[in-house]
Order: sequence, then structure tokens, then C-alpha cells
Amino acid sequence: MSAESNHTTAPHDHTPGSSGGAWTFLRNFARSPTQVGAIWPSSPGLVRRMVEWFDWESARGVVEFGPGTGVFTEAILASLHQDAKFFAIERSAELASITRRRCPSATVLEESAERVADLCRDQQIEQVDAVICGLPWASFPDSLQDGILNATLDVLAPGGQFATFAYWQGVVLPAGQRFSKKLHQAFPSVHRSPTVWKNMPPAFIYRCTKS
Repeated sequence: MSAESNHTTAPHDHTPGSSGGAWTFLRNFARSPTQVGAIWPSSPGLVRRMVEWFDWESARGVVEFGPGTGVFTEAILASLHQDAKFFAIERSAELASITRRRCPSATVLEESAERVADLCRDQQIEQVDAVICGLPWASFPDSLQDGILNATLDVLAPGGQFATFAYWQGVVLPAGQRFSKKLHQAFPSVHRSPTVWKNMPPAFIYRCTKS
């Protein structure tokens, strides 16, 4: 079993005072502060920055890693082409349940992102055009970063898009710096979005395109 099976992905809820998402976020942070990596839910601005970059008109196979409480999932579903196939991968049963309640039309699998190739076959997705990722990379050991990143590259189609966000506090950590280098080694095109300062903590998006 990989180390990912023990981590709690960072849940996101852009609705202030949301009794489900916000309390679940705080509870998970209290249990695993080094794994969640944030003290407050993601803002609407971060969600918008995450999804606006993708070519939704062309994407037919779409996967989300670590949906948390489903705020990105909700935005993805609103953007998907009518012919697109989509599923999300969430290790936490509690968070997967919240995402399913929030987004009842979404397929949410309680699995490891390292198994994305097998899961795509199960979901009859031949190639993936877009991966939207909410995993806390800066908290992952080197082996898990490699495992998930390699699995992503294996399923991503040529020209496929991958986006993941990072908190500025995590970028200065050794694991965060290591992950940034891995992205630049794996993708010929890696760009950072402008910082979302109204997020707590401030964050930006890594936008990567496979050759």
C-alpha cells in the first residue's frame, strides 16, 4: 500500500460557514496538519484560476485527483463538454462521500492516483486530455511524488493538460522544491499562474502541457 493511502487530501469549500465542507476541512487539518497543508478552505478565485486554463471544448477524458469536498469537482462539471467522460479519485472515504453529496452526477472513486491507468480502463476512458489535481504534493515523500507523476504522464495524451495548485508556504519546503523540479523535468511547458492573494494561504497554479 502506498503512502498516499494514509494522506488526507486538502478539502476545499468556497462557501463561508458551510457546515459540511468547512467543518470537515478543519477536522482533517486538525488530524493531519502536515498533510492537509492549509488552515482555511480554498477561495472562489483559486477555483476559477484552476479551471479557466483548460481547453474544455476539446477535452474528452478528464480526471481529478484529490477532490476534497468537491468545490473543484463542481466547477469541472460546469465546464465539461457534453461528450466528455470524467471521474475523480479520492482516498478519504469521508471526503469522497461529501463530494458525492455535493456533486451527485460525478463518479468518485476511493482509490490511489497511482492507479489512474487501471481506473481509466475501468471507466472506459482511452486517453486523458486533462488532469485537475488538488493533492498536497509538498507533504509527499519523493517516491510517492514520482509514482503519481509517472502515472499521470502515462495516461495523459500528447498535448494533454495538467494543473495543480501550490501554497507559497509549501514551495519553500524541500518536498515542494523537489516537486517543482520534477514538473519541469516531466513537462516541456510549465507555467505559474498569477498568485491568488485572497486565498488563505496565498496560492498559485502550476499549468503543465505534455509534448
